[in-house]
Amino acid sequence: MKKRSSTPNRGFRIADQIQRDLTELIARELKDPRVGMVTIQAVEVTADYAHAKVFFSVLVGDPKECEEALNQAAGFLRNGLFKRLMTHTVPTLHFHFDRTTERAADMNALIAKAVSSRATDSDV
Repeated sequence: MKKRSSTPNRGFRIADQIQRDLTELIARELKDPRVGMVTIQAVEVTADYAHAKVFFSVLVGDPKECEEALNQAAGFLRNGLFKRLMTHTVPTLHFHFDRTTERAADMNALIAKAVSSRATDSDV
């Protein structure tokens, strides 16, 4: 039988706190020029709190370079989380570029194109 957590939704609360702390750490303490304006979209923490997937998007810059830089700085950022989080274990960070905003923009463009072509078809 799976052991139930003593506090419900603890994983979600820890992921949320990691997201807030990482946003601040990246903005204020990370000096890598490859990391531009990064937005942390979501954090998923495993059940044992050993690993965390951090999904991010970039406003300016190359996403591949930024992902590489963030993964290289993962140890530094994890050390910063150790000082901020009040937990026994701080997960190992794995950064992944989140393409959700790109896909949403593409879908909006397709919808707008379909609507405009439908409007011109009904005018005839």
